[in-house]
Amino acid sequence: MDIFLTNNLTNQKEQFIPKDEKKIGMYVCGPTVYDDPHIGNARPLVIFDILFRILKEKFKSVTYVRNITDIDDKIIKSSKDQNISTKELTNKITNNFLKDCKYLFCEEPTYQPKATEHIDLMIKMINGLIDKGFAYAINEHVYFEVKKFSDYGKLSNKKLDDLIAGSRVEVSENKKNSEDFVLWKPSTKDEPSWDSPWGKGRPGWHLECSAMSKKFLGDEFDIHGGGMDLIFPHHENEIAQSRCANDTKVFAKYWIHNAFITMSNEKMAKSQGNILKIKDFKNKISGQVLRLALISAHYRQPLDWNDKLLNDCQNTLDKWHRLNTSNIKTTKVPLEILKPLYEDLNTPGYIANLHQLYEKANKGENKDLFVSACKFIGLLNENNEKWENYKRYKASISEKEINEKIKLRDKARENKAFDEADKIRDELFDKGVLIEDKNGKTIWKFR
Repeated sequence: MDIFLTNNLTNQKEQFIPKDEKKIGMYVCGPTVYDDPHIGNARPLVIFDILFRILKEKFKSVTYVRNITDIDDKIIKSSKDQNISTKELTNKITNNFLKDCKYLFCEEPTYQPKATEHIDLMIKMINGLIDKGFAYAINEHVYFEVKKFSDYGKLSNKKLDDLIAGSRVEVSENKKNSEDFVLWKPSTKDEPSWDSPWGKGRPGWHLECSAMSKKFLGDEFDIHGGGMDLIFPHHENEIAQSRCANDTKVFAKYWIHNAFITMSNEKMAKSQGNILKIKDFKNKISGQVLRLALISAHYRQPLDWNDKLLNDCQNTLDKWHRLNTSNIKTTKVPLEILKPLYEDLNTPGYIANLHQLYEKANKGENKDLFVSACKFIGLLNENNEKWENYKRYKASISEKEINEKIKLRDKARENKAFDEADKIRDELFDKGVLIEDKNGKTIWKFR
């Protein structure tokens, strides 16, 4: 059975034809470790984990690279705000991130390179771009000259002027052109820095991924993935600098991007004050509930995050767990069952297959197949004892107290005291109450 993927480079669903069937390469942009991951960050973790599983099912050798950006302006700012070193901050957040991945039952990538461990490769790539006339050094900065790359904007399917007009670009007197992007920048005395031909400094964010993908996957590889917010400028810039540095017509052949997670149909973002961190769910709810919720919509469609979604997934998994007995034997999942996943990672279609298998298994027909099909996408991997420990407690609060808590939360949100509002929401959750913000009002129910 062939795999089909929607390739944003061509804006078409295409049959996946690898560069070399014996050596599949996939690179996915990982976290910038300045703060703990939120639910929005969790979606690509799970989506590309499932793609990794499908690729391994079909091909013998698959190399999955997911980087860790541990040097960036956001990291420097966050470390200063917390009065700790960038090393201490990035180590802490990286460890938390890896714990979150395990909590979500994601398999480990083949490689998880850190940017700071590959500065020498980045400097080498920059030197090559300068020598070839695609980059220029000025006042301890190095910039990529965008107009030198004729295919710029092909991934976004937009002209250069349109891309620049619709995006925030770094303003600098050093640039020849406003659209040029930084490859190297100087650091101040209190910022992390590395020696380079252009002075002490650090690499630009875009360059980091180009250097690390080249090391582990070569000049050309099969799949590059990430959230759709990375299409421009990050992935556009990756393509430009990598193709120019490597003298290739292709960087990655297939570009796969997941859509955003929303809350009340608004994009989840810190600026909106609607961030839910993965760690906030631990000890309250199983990671597989979050995992099922994250794949409940097609990866190319927005996913609205709410308590009803989690409650429905909890109830579904509770039913499924009752069939996950100790005498279950793992069996190979037939291609006919896997078919939706081969068709552009149609996870809702696969979940529909799981529901059908459950109905049969509940009647005593092929429980092994049902449980195996669940495990294939990272579900039912907890024993039933651990699952029971996660099950929600009955409410231990009166309706009067609930309404009072909601009033306090509404006031906190009005005052933009989002931490306090989240604390009240969590208190209600611990007492067995689910709340949802809908159409400007807060509704609640016992869970």
